[in-house]
Amino acid sequence: MRAMEPAAAIFAGLGFQLTPLGRHSLGSINHLMMTSGAYLELVGVPQEGKQRQEVLESPSGLSGLVFATGDADREADRLRAAGLEPSEPVAFSRPVEVDGETPEARFRTVRVPGRLFPAGRVYVCEHLTPELVWREEWLSHPNGFCRIDRIEVGSTAPDEDAARYAVAAGVAAEGRRVPLDDFAIDVVPDDRARFRSLGLRFETLAVIREKALALPGAEWSDSADGVALLEIPKFGLRIECRAA
Repeated sequence: MRAMEPAAAIFAGLGFQLTPLGRHSLGSINHLMMTSGAYLELVGVPQEGKQRQEVLESPSGLSGLVFATGDADREADRLRAAGLEPSEPVAFSRPVEVDGETPEARFRTVRVPGRLFPAGRVYVCEHLTPELVWREEWLSHPNGFCRIDRIEVGSTAPDEDAARYAVAAGVAAEGRRVPLDDFAIDVVPDDRARFRSLGLRFETLAVIREKALALPGAEWSDSADGVALLEIPKFGLRIECRAA
């Protein structure tokens, strides 16, 4: 998301609890929408100063997927052995406002080449200070958001791409589905490579539905199967909403 302020306003208006604006040492900015496991990130670049090139080059909308690891060096070795040509681990940080102080949240990431994952950026991230990211005050959302359910990836070669995502995640693919601890990646045929949609779970759909219908820039569609569709055309976002 390059247009951070309007994106943050839309997600706050939909009832998500956003973390305070973070400023990464690499030249990007972010807001997080946390769960106890996998989380959503709005990421962009500042108007002035250092700007992170790969974020600048990313399209608006769903543009990145990050897997967790406990050891970035070990993960880089594993990915290299699997033929995914990873970068060397890159360290960066951002200040976090906690109890009137600003400690540094620290990370190490490993990136794989975009030509291997043309739908969008793929990283592996080691959280060195998880206690500064998964904080109780950020886990509760007014709209009842509780977890990520799935991400749907469009591909011109879905079988091959599903296998590649599975290797990147360090799990076994189940056909074109890549099951992870918190959510699943579903790779589907498409005429172009892209992250097509995101599936989220809510305690109930009543609150998010009410907020979406009242919010300019959001479109809500109910369906008989209990899967509602939330669209944000400004950012090309399609979000499948399900009750937990």
